[in-house]
Amino acid sequence: MCAKATMEEFEALLQESFEIDTPNEGSVVKGKVIAIEAGQAIIDVGYKMEGRVDLKEFANPGEAPSIAVGDEVEVYLDRVENARGEAVISREKARREEAWDRLEKAYASEERVDGAIFGRVKGGFTVDLGGAVAFLPGSQVDVRPVRDAGPLMGLKQPFQILKMDRRRGNIVVSRRAILEESRAEQRAEVIGNLSEGQIVDGVVKNITEYGAFVDLGGVDGLLHVTDMAWRRVNHPSEILSIGETVKVQVVKINKDTHRISLGMKQLQSDPWDSVEQKFPIGSVHKGRVTNITDYGAFVELEAGVEGLVHVSEMSWTKKNVHPGKIVSTSQEVDVMVLEIDTAKRRVSLGLKQCLRNPWESFADAHPVGSMIEGEVKNITEFGLFIGLDNDIDGMVHLSDLSWDKRGEEAIQDYRKGDVVKAAVTEVDIDKERISLSIKALDADTFSDAVDGVKRGSVITVSVTAIEDGGIEVEYNGMKSFIRRSDLARDRADQRPERFQVGDHVDVRVVNVDSKTRKLGVSIKAREIAEEKEAVEQYGSSDSGASLGDILGAALKGRE
Repeated sequence: MCAKATMEEFEALLQESFEIDTPNEGSVVKGKVIAIEAGQAIIDVGYKMEGRVDLKEFANPGEAPSIAVGDEVEVYLDRVENARGEAVISREKARREEAWDRLEKAYASEERVDGAIFGRVKGGFTVDLGGAVAFLPGSQVDVRPVRDAGPLMGLKQPFQILKMDRRRGNIVVSRRAILEESRAEQRAEVIGNLSEGQIVDGVVKNITEYGAFVDLGGVDGLLHVTDMAWRRVNHPSEILSIGETVKVQVVKINKDTHRISLGMKQLQSDPWDSVEQKFPIGSVHKGRVTNITDYGAFVELEAGVEGLVHVSEMSWTKKNVHPGKIVSTSQEVDVMVLEIDTAKRRVSLGLKQCLRNPWESFADAHPVGSMIEGEVKNITEFGLFIGLDNDIDGMVHLSDLSWDKRGEEAIQDYRKGDVVKAAVTEVDIDKERISLSIKALDADTFSDAVDGVKRGSVITVSVTAIEDGGIEVEYNGMKSFIRRSDLARDRADQRPERFQVGDHVDVRVVNVDSKTRKLGVSIKAREIAEEKEAVEQYGSSDSGASLGDILGAALKGRE
């Protein structure tokens, strides 16, 4: 009876053990620490199974393991039994599974997760998120590039999950997103306390070519280089240095972009308010050249007030020359105020106006008719340019080169560099033009030769050459040519060979051209005029007298 009861109890216990499921491999189970030895914790996971776990798996990065006998922990069951008959378990894998479940929920709800940076890898860092390892790209560490990440290592701090893939075991996190969010909240709070026109203190954080960024206590404002001072500032480092505390005025706040524009010059009086009183039009002042461009030079009259000397107002004589060849940066010059536009904050200045007009000086020193001497600077198709005093030129037109030669022929006698003498014939100060004449220095042989000779006059010329087409004659040194058709009234007498060199012949003047310097004479015109005069005086051929009778009477009357 007793044996029978014992067998029934054994069968019941055996049946009970069959009904209890052995935990599946690859699942997380609960266990109890029953001993700690040789750097390992021995854990009873039930089901008459025990396993060992290294103590380091119970420690967070940078911390000592916190585990004691009797503690209940969750572990990952890798295998039910190994070669030694022990269960293969892992606290780290359990934490990872637990962490993935937690992180997936946080990722879905866009919540922050806590973690600690514990290693450096190519392109960034590794982060422990309480059992799961994530990748932190270098660009997501901070809002600005971080050169030394040492102070951040092992420090528990919040991160934002950007991407995760459980199947591949990939998690990408960002610390920068947390900082930007916090920064945006702080920025919004600071901006909310600022107003345009407010004067605040700030610290210069960064300097660029176009300005400086000033920290206003959690939010940066841009102090543009044009708002640093009323005067021209070439680079912000001339005025500011990093770390310097400055007093600035809030010029503008963009509520949408949270951008703040700052100004320093607004805290000073505007020098343009008194420009018209200090620099009246026509007044001359000393200034300093601050900038040179292709179209002129900027001259500072006082701090904050600059004027432009246009290239056309720089020199009386140097045309089409780059301003840099006339003035240099930082040079002190005398300038005249030509125009002021306070609305546009512009002052037009003149450099040449502070010097006397060289054409006026020349006109005073060399009146019309006076003689000058100069070097041939240039030869053109219409005349010579002669270099004069004060870098000005005078021009000798082709028609003023010689009395006897055509201009095209006369100009061949001159070369660049020749020193010539000429007479001043005209000075036009407004047009900046000086007219000269070389031939005016010599007597006009043509005018002297034909002095008193008019059209219709009868003069005596001497024959100097006999040609087929006529004869060449001379009168007071002036040559003239009588064509065959003008040698006589009658065609039969229009023969050049009936004249000889040295003969003296009376001719009638038909033309006196001072421009071409030609004297036109004709024997035929003289004979016709004499015939007409004889007819009028001694009778008419219509009355029955022959032309021979009339001419005979005229000749007899002259005797």
